[in-house]
Amino acid sequence: MSDIAIIGAGPAGLIAAERLAQAGHRVTLHERMASPARKFLLAGRGGLNLTHSEPLDAFLGRYGAARDWLEPAIRTFPPQALRDWADGLGAESFVGSSGRVFPRAMKASPLLRAWLRRLDGLGVRLEAGRRWTGWAQDGALSFEGRDGAFTATPDATLLALGGASWPRLGSDGGWVPLLAEKGVAIAPLRPANGGFAVDWSATLRERFAGAPLKRIVIRFAGREVAGEAMLDPHGIEGGAIYALSGPLRGAIDRDGSAAIAIDLRPDLDLARLTEKLAKRRKGETLSNHLRKAAGLSAAAVAVLRDAAGGRLDEAPAALAAAIKATPLRLLGPMPIARAISSAGGIEAAGIDPHFMLKRLPGVFAAGEMLDWEAPTGGYLLQACLSTGVAAASGMEHWLGTRKE
Repeated sequence: MSDIAIIGAGPAGLIAAERLAQAGHRVTLHERMASPARKFLLAGRGGLNLTHSEPLDAFLGRYGAARDWLEPAIRTFPPQALRDWADGLGAESFVGSSGRVFPRAMKASPLLRAWLRRLDGLGVRLEAGRRWTGWAQDGALSFEGRDGAFTATPDATLLALGGASWPRLGSDGGWVPLLAEKGVAIAPLRPANGGFAVDWSATLRERFAGAPLKRIVIRFAGREVAGEAMLDPHGIEGGAIYALSGPLRGAIDRDGSAAIAIDLRPDLDLARLTEKLAKRRKGETLSNHLRKAAGLSAAAVAVLRDAAGGRLDEAPAALAAAIKATPLRLLGPMPIARAISSAGGIEAAGIDPHFMLKRLPGVFAAGEMLDWEAPTGGYLLQACLSTGVAAASGMEHWLGTRKE
């Protein structure tokens, strides 16, 4: 039996604690916030997307360049294993019409309560209100707690501190300098699954901030994504934008901005839309005509006008072409604090196949601290849980090797 310290009580840390405690180890979870898994709970307000039901090869492709080193972990703890685990906690998971997997309750709180009861029954100690501050001169872990500073000397340590999105929930990227000074290679933390800044007109900012663009298609660099977007006073966000956030961020880094095209009526081809727009009644305002003939919302019309510099060509063919490919220039990502997740983190070259840091023997990492990103749709939680399971297995392997 070994003493294990896990720093960070999000999904990756919690599932690693569960696996290690089941294997007979003494596990202490050190959590900075007053309660665990706050970001997990926030995600659950929208239904708690656990994972996705698509074929595994397609699923793995969602991780892009990180697939090579995430694949063994996800294959070891794949989507079906996640569903079985969640169902064992009473989730009664089901597949939605989009292929996404949810718990029957559509909430995170019942699952988390059952999970914490299981951990308590396994003897896992949860110590909240403890901020990790690095290592003491003798190599012990250093913390700041409610009663002041203290140290701990576990047999192995798992870091599961998250990225830097939603810092008010506990993940603020404060671990970056602590590892960097130990020589751990870290890719800069960047917003992922977040919105992008747009130079809207004053009219759009004042009248349509918070309005949705429904049933649209966004095209960029040969890719297209169907879904919805939301207008923000400073830009645009939402699922259709999030799915392109990586390529968009790269284009902005390279070129200073990125141009997307929004199809505001993807269900109508250009010819049919032109035909509808040609039937304008005498004296009808353009806004009313676009609402009735093209089926555009007031927010969609506002975006269309903004893209045209405030003045639209009213010829039916020109209007139809503009509706089918409304140009929008994105100036930069919105702040990381508003993003759903973050990209960057501990580089793959800095960890071994067991998720141990090569520069720090006995110290492992899992979850969003690692340099990967994925779209929403269940891929984020899946990778956090899978790497948590893999790191727990890696710790057991390392501890067993030491004993031998």
